[in-house]
Amino acid sequence: MKSTIHLNWVYPFEHENSINGKGKILPSFALALFFLLKCAKYMKILGIETSCDETAAAVVEDGRKIISNIVASQIDIHARYGGIVPEVASRQHLLSIIPVIQEAVAKAGVTWQDIDGIAVTFGPGLAGSLLVGVNVAKAIAFATQLPITGVNHLEAHIYANWLDFIPYHSPPSEEERVKFPCLCLIVSGGHSDLVLMKRRGQFEKLGRTRDDAAGEAFDKAARILGLSYPGGPAIEQVASSGAPCLSLPRAWLKGSYDFSFSGLKTALWHLVQKEAVLADLSLVADAAASFQLSVVDVLVTKTIEAAKELSVRQILLSGGVAANKTLREHFLTNSPAPVLIPPPYLCTDNAAMVAACGYYHFQDNQLSDCDLDVVPNLSLG
Repeated sequence: MKSTIHLNWVYPFEHENSINGKGKILPSFALALFFLLKCAKYMKILGIETSCDETAAAVVEDGRKIISNIVASQIDIHARYGGIVPEVASRQHLLSIIPVIQEAVAKAGVTWQDIDGIAVTFGPGLAGSLLVGVNVAKAIAFATQLPITGVNHLEAHIYANWLDFIPYHSPPSEEERVKFPCLCLIVSGGHSDLVLMKRRGQFEKLGRTRDDAAGEAFDKAARILGLSYPGGPAIEQVASSGAPCLSLPRAWLKGSYDFSFSGLKTALWHLVQKEAVLADLSLVADAAASFQLSVVDVLVTKTIEAAKELSVRQILLSGGVAANKTLREHFLTNSPAPVLIPPPYLCTDNAAMVAACGYYHFQDNQLSDCDLDVVPNLSLG
């Protein structure tokens, strides 16, 4: 049965004086409403995320409290291809986006009158997928006269560390607060970025992947080892019964905080061919464990080196690969600075992190308008 979203459409009147800090013309009513909402005690943001293959919507209060968080995954659809097919992903977003938003609003127990703003991912990501989320978000903002802000997907991953993982009834403790400057490692299927966050909204990129991202490397390694998609969870599961006893290289790239995993992937392929790894399940487990440790070793060592050199107060992990248990344990064991890591379900793509990031955008008057467009190659810092 098809789901529909019922909105009361009104036409905004725009005035040239209704301009935000970046020179965008905004509906005068929405602008006035926004500044009134900033004075309210609680602010509920609807987040929308469609950058890749998850259709997600969430309602978050004051940038921390998750009221609802709905994710419709396409893993089963893309697994048969061994990777994400962009056209298939965007078409599936079209089918899922409205029911997902409706469910997020319903589970939050709110009406559209209770929502104070909309935050939507506009890049980086797959162009077709991003277009679905951005256009739906703009349509809802237009219909409800709610303010809207475009969110960088990479920045949103970082803001997953601001979210409360269980309902709270009091302000966060000192240990739970993010302290600046902090060092952010964003590791996912499409990105491996090391970013210095000097204060809220101010980023400096220190390093990036020169070829394969960490998550992409896991996917390709899983295919080499005959494992399922997505590769990260598959390798982690098989590696748990193996030992990292096989010799695989680490690309240290001395004098740089950049990463490289393409050579490691090639070395794994040669190892599999030479040692007939696929004929022995115990060797497959050892190869998975050895590959996993090589990736983790480079990520942890280079991040900690940067943390020491820059004297940061915290390290923040984010992105889908941050759900890897071995990576989390190595950071917590070896880091000289406190480490914040979201729970696994907030490491992978979700809309709660988008809503959290959007809340702080609204606090800083970073508003968007009907001209908001997707930027598939958007960077951070």
